[in-house]
Amino acid sequence: MASSSTALRRPPAQTPARNQAEWETLSGRRPPDTTGLMGTIVEHERRRGRGTLSNASGRYEPIARVAFDDGWQSLDDLPPFKTTVQVDATRKIITRNDSPDIPFDRSINPYRGCEHGCVYCYARPTHAYLGLSAGLDFESRLFIKPEAPTLLAREISAPGYVPRTIAIGTNTDPYQPIEKKYQIMRRILEVLERAGHPVGIVTKSSLVVRDIDILSRMAERNLVRVALSVTTLDATIARTMEPRAATPQRRLETLRQLADAGVPTSVMVAPIIPAINDADIERILDAAALAGVKGAGYVILRLPLEVRDLFREWLMANFPDRFRHVLKLIRDMRGGKDYDSTFGKRMTGTGPYAWMIGRRFEAACEKLGLNAEKVRLTTEHFQKPSKGAEQLSLF
Repeated sequence: MASSSTALRRPPAQTPARNQAEWETLSGRRPPDTTGLMGTIVEHERRRGRGTLSNASGRYEPIARVAFDDGWQSLDDLPPFKTTVQVDATRKIITRNDSPDIPFDRSINPYRGCEHGCVYCYARPTHAYLGLSAGLDFESRLFIKPEAPTLLAREISAPGYVPRTIAIGTNTDPYQPIEKKYQIMRRILEVLERAGHPVGIVTKSSLVVRDIDILSRMAERNLVRVALSVTTLDATIARTMEPRAATPQRRLETLRQLADAGVPTSVMVAPIIPAINDADIERILDAAALAGVKGAGYVILRLPLEVRDLFREWLMANFPDRFRHVLKLIRDMRGGKDYDSTFGKRMTGTGPYAWMIGRRFEAACEKLGLNAEKVRLTTEHFQKPSKGAEQLSLF
């Protein structure tokens, strides 16, 4: 039967390579002569349609569980990863921050975990706080906050509340596939529209078009802006890197529909991965400008905590010939490290390669007339929700 063993009190750090036979089985490619921990990579059929390859124990867990076959080949009988949804009984919905390099001080996350499965997602390590893996757990074990609209109405009506733009989509995507069923994001927008509260949205989903009726009305009062992340125009790379997100062409079409409806839109070329999608910078900006986009931004790949190992696994499985080159360029932009979280550097990197990416981006934006005007949302329409509009608490 399939078994598991307990190892160190803290899971050992993974390396991007595995046993030779395991890599040949999983990817059909021969890796460099390296060694690593067996048992965290999940067989391809069990993780079909997912972004990451493995499901190592969370970093706060006292033990690490490693799957192995005891000789009866019963690992083949393990079920595939299916998306499960649980309720997150949060008591507060607006999250505050004082980071000096991001343009907002408050945000909302209707969901924890994200089914889009983007291998590079910097939010993956947050699943460790739930005792879960940043790997396959993050994209298959999801948590919803059904009381988010009620909590939001309560918090923005509190005495002393001062309105400023709320950012949504800064951690996990508010329009990921399960939003189609639960509609938490739409109900949040309804609260914000009634209150005249400004909001900035970031997504990579075409589902945002569903709410174009609310968004267009809010745009008329200068209460909303929407940004879509477009990582590449190569559908094959996109499907591998962000398997359950909208295709690049659908995202561009979504930008066009939003712009046509009068919603201020921008495109995020994010993340830029050297030697993987950096050649697409100008093409993405060209296509977005044709769709009517007026603003643009970019972010260099970030590899905090578990994301580093998950990205390395993905890179080895899909681009083994570029593995060392990509990692070298990443370190060149991070002061010789895999990641530098220093404010002012974590988004754009440092060094000659990062400088070149920045100049290319700026030159393309200037040529296309992007970022010529900054969209500033207003709080002049804000009115605190009436007490009668709130749902009464049972406690």
